[in-house]
Amino acid sequence: MGRVTSRTPVLRIRGAAHSTRPDTVAAEEPLEIRLGGTPLAVTMRTPGDDFDLVHGFLATEAVIASADDVAGLRYCNSVDAEGRNTYNVVDVDLAPGVQPPDTALDRNFYTSSSCGVCGKASIDAIRTKTRHDVAGDGLRVPLATLLALPDRLRAAQQVFDKTGGLHAAGLFTADGELVALREDVGRHNAVDKVVGDGVRAGRLPLAGHVLMVSGRASFELTQKAAMAGIPVLAAVSAPSSLAVELAADVGITLVGFLRGDGCNVYTCTERIVLPDGAQEARRTSAARDTWGEPPVP
Repeated sequence: MGRVTSRTPVLRIRGAAHSTRPDTVAAEEPLEIRLGGTPLAVTMRTPGDDFDLVHGFLATEAVIASADDVAGLRYCNSVDAEGRNTYNVVDVDLAPGVQPPDTALDRNFYTSSSCGVCGKASIDAIRTKTRHDVAGDGLRVPLATLLALPDRLRAAQQVFDKTGGLHAAGLFTADGELVALREDVGRHNAVDKVVGDGVRAGRLPLAGHVLMVSGRASFELTQKAAMAGIPVLAAVSAPSSLAVELAADVGITLVGFLRGDGCNVYTCTERIVLPDGAQEARRTSAARDTWGEPPVP
């Protein structure tokens, strides 16, 4: 298995003090995913939980629906200059009857650590339809539980403590219990690893859960949440306009700027349970937005 971190010498400057010292950085290496020996995708990732990553990628790209659709997978020989296996190629055998995607039509799967959809041809090609009724999910999350998630995510980030350079994705219950956490240089890889953990454990769809991510909420992360059946996606940073549009379309509660004692809820706000006073304020505000004035009691 490749290394999660590596050591490199740096010139450390802190004010007037200068020193040379080793520093720990997050590892980034390519992972090639093959289907029956045929290359399908290459993504830049942090080594570790690669089989979770592969399962999650295939599930969120609608190639598989469950772990039963995978007959087997293995690391292939991918040697470095010294003849050592780099563990950077995984070959997947799909179960009988599972059709591989036709990547020659209108998209390809080549990705980077910063953007998992850079190679896809059009917005229509990546708006993959989910198998799950996300909009019908009855999850309700108390605001206090939601506000506590960033600290719980951060507390579980072991590699980030060493490098400061990894994204994290965490799957939480409605009570704020951490179910799974994965770190990676690519935010989309971290999410795929969390989803893949659910696929391999037979827990898809991940209904009734909150997906918390350490960065921004992009279109792709919103799509991955929808494909996994996750009703709430929360991020410490901003969402994109396409993420908001997709969340509204599929019925995901999209939360951004989740930090400290506040957040912005962009879609499906009814899933966030506010304190009694705040609930009344929300009803009054909604009425004012609709009619110009609050309703007469």
